[in-house]
Amino acid sequence: MTRQLSFVKLHGAGNDFVFFNDPDNSIDFTPQEVAKICSRHTGIGADGVIIVKPPHDLANAGFMDYRNADGSIAQMCGNGIRCFAKYLVDYGIVEKNTPLLNVETRAGVKTISYQTDDGGKLVSATVDMGAPILNPQQIPTTLAFNAMTESGEVFVKEAQIDSPYGAFEFTCVSMGNPHAVAFVDDCDGIDIDAVGSYFESFEVFPEKSNIEFATVKPDGIHMRVYERGCGETLACGTGACATGVAANLTGRAGRDNDIILLGGTLHVQYSQAGTVLMTGPACESFKGTVSL
Repeated sequence: MTRQLSFVKLHGAGNDFVFFNDPDNSIDFTPQEVAKICSRHTGIGADGVIIVKPPHDLANAGFMDYRNADGSIAQMCGNGIRCFAKYLVDYGIVEKNTPLLNVETRAGVKTISYQTDDGGKLVSATVDMGAPILNPQQIPTTLAFNAMTESGEVFVKEAQIDSPYGAFEFTCVSMGNPHAVAFVDDCDGIDIDAVGSYFESFEVFPEKSNIEFATVKPDGIHMRVYERGCGETLACGTGACATGVAANLTGRAGRDNDIILLGGTLHVQYSQAGTVLMTGPACESFKGTVSL
């Protein structure tokens, strides 16, 4: 039976998502349906699908059910959660002027503060992404730890992996989902589709990995990303956070950084307390209905 479902498309720095509201917990999609929705040739077109579900704990604002463009389930999405906050605020799912939103994700509850325009629409948000996960077994990666933070946490620092495209050195960080960050002289010169896809599924990443290529410049850290289950995207919030953390851990940058992505700029603060704050925009593109 064909279903007619209403949707809203939103994006954060060009990282775009199709949103469905599901207050009754009645919506689910097969991986094939998600892929159909996200197809940029035959569907709506997006980097992922987000279903707005009721929270498990009524003290929270909602549960973000996120699916990658290939239909696989993901734990967390940094740009997606800012868009999730915008959906909650703009469509009245939370009470007007609620100062903080606690949003449930598969990577835990994330707290969000936000700014609105004169009409009460959310324009930007700051997400407390929590502490990065550095232990290689928890990321997960089979790469052995070879460094330690000032607080005594072990981590994988610039582990070299050879490839048909040359050798790259990866620092591994999880922000609820796995990331491997390589600092290069010029991230714009990387063939992302080839190199990113090679490392995304490389054997040392048992659950695959998001792959970031970053270059530190005077105006900030320039980054491109090959997202697990998506391919290259214009932005990746968790990837920006992982890159900010990796830049600090490898001595390339301080704790406050602008991460400059193809779709815009995110600000990442790796606090002295060990948590990561990410600030960036959220925008609505259009709305409609889709038949599935």
